[in-house]
Amino acid sequence: MTVIDAARPAAPGEAPEEAADRPRTAARKLRRTVAARRSATVAFLLPTAVALAFLLYGIGDRQLWQDEHATWWAAMLSFPDLGTLLKGVDVVFAPFYVLMHLWTSLFGTSETALRLPSALAMAAAAGLLGLLGRRLFDLRTGLLAGLVFAVLPTVTRFGQEARPYAFAVAFVLLATLLLVRVLDRPSVKGWALYAACLPLVGWSHLVSLSVLAAHLCAVLSARRTGDRTSAWGFSGSVLVGVSFVLPMAARGSGQSGQISWNNPTLQTFLAFPRDVVGSWQTAVPLLVLGVVGMALAGRPRVMLAVWALLPPLLTFATADVLRLFYYRYLLFTLPAWVLLAAVAVCRLTGPWSARTRRQPFVWLGWVLAAAAATAVLWLSLPGMNTARQAQRDIWWEPDYRGTARLIERQQKPGDAVVYGGATSGTIVRRGLAYELRDAPRHPADVLVSTTAQEAGAFAPAEAAPPKKALRGHDRVWVLTSPASGDPYTGLNPGTVSVLRSGYEPTATHRLKNVTVTLFERSHR
Repeated sequence: MTVIDAARPAAPGEAPEEAADRPRTAARKLRRTVAARRSATVAFLLPTAVALAFLLYGIGDRQLWQDEHATWWAAMLSFPDLGTLLKGVDVVFAPFYVLMHLWTSLFGTSETALRLPSALAMAAAAGLLGLLGRRLFDLRTGLLAGLVFAVLPTVTRFGQEARPYAFAVAFVLLATLLLVRVLDRPSVKGWALYAACLPLVGWSHLVSLSVLAAHLCAVLSARRTGDRTSAWGFSGSVLVGVSFVLPMAARGSGQSGQISWNNPTLQTFLAFPRDVVGSWQTAVPLLVLGVVGMALAGRPRVMLAVWALLPPLLTFATADVLRLFYYRYLLFTLPAWVLLAAVAVCRLTGPWSARTRRQPFVWLGWVLAAAAATAVLWLSLPGMNTARQAQRDIWWEPDYRGTARLIERQQKPGDAVVYGGATSGTIVRRGLAYELRDAPRHPADVLVSTTAQEAGAFAPAEAAPPKKALRGHDRVWVLTSPASGDPYTGLNPGTVSVLRSGYEPTATHRLKNVTVTLFERSHR
């Protein structure tokens, strides 16, 4: 730390007036440093606290859905078994699964525990957006952007989901902030930190690396102002950082069949603003202000515009081949729109607050910014409630909790369980395994011939002969999804034959998207 000796005598060639002014100069520098640290602390902590308050509310109330069950299952595997799983599926989520493995070993596997890492990451993203806005523009713009981001419906939704999308948002913001800092003050340490952050961006989600196009625009803009070293620093950082992601990306290209279901249409593209924000009533004013902000943002406008627009356009244009256009994959573009909208509000209200420096008009700009944040919160609350309800009642998801409670309440020692349908049976099996994870006992999954760990998959393989497998079990729970009037829906013919010939259905319970039928051995 450099110590400024304000009391030393004038140096040779230094005017006495300059020596006398040295204490005041040192004091001004100290005040500016303290003020800058305070404003940075406020820009980070206030949006983080607001986001965390919304994210923690009701975080463990709803049941996990099938993708979160996949996270739980992968996190509970040993590292050798996880390696076997990743050879066939989800290798692009390997870093996230490793993180969740370590996390659950410390904090358990409750709904709250599984979702808390995402909540912390999304809350940090709100604070990082506040810092980025302060760095690019001013404190008021950064605070407004961070607070607006904190209350958006999709921020709450994906901050309460045990998947890696919140981490993608946070790491993209961190990488962008590090880049802006090193462009302002180039240093080897700054470029090293930026390079170290890039693997985190790619490991959280491969599509997030498309933000590098926006970063390149920022570097080129700095080069036009006379910075000749940033291009080399950026190139070296990208080469080093991305090299850690390439092996995972290469392996993941062989598993692209996992997202073959993703076939976006023009209608999907047009609905993207609503989906990525959470509701049309929030998305429309946000996008309109974002477009205005592109015209008012000054030098950062190109970087922010490319960040907001290029990833959706690029992934949609290549959707027939790569299948990567999906709003949750592109959630990391949302902060750019929010920051542009904050720029528009602060630029448009700036002249009003600058007309006079007398109180209370000096605070008018802050009051208008606070009013804008409050308006966004008011617009977001219905969408936030809708998002929470949609996640609580996903229309295709079975009622895992209700099924588990029913079986746990009525099961007896020696009970067996059989699942109907290939895909639906896998989903229900994994969901029921989670809900009964702490139960002292649960029905035996008798048709399993190869466990999921042995198969290197999220579901076991069924090949056991039904007649032999059910021998010695007088009661069999049959779970079929979706719910239907036929308790044999989705069962293989051999299992149907054994049940028809040796058992009678004695109780049927139709829950949301699942039918639970109890078969008891017939004494005829």
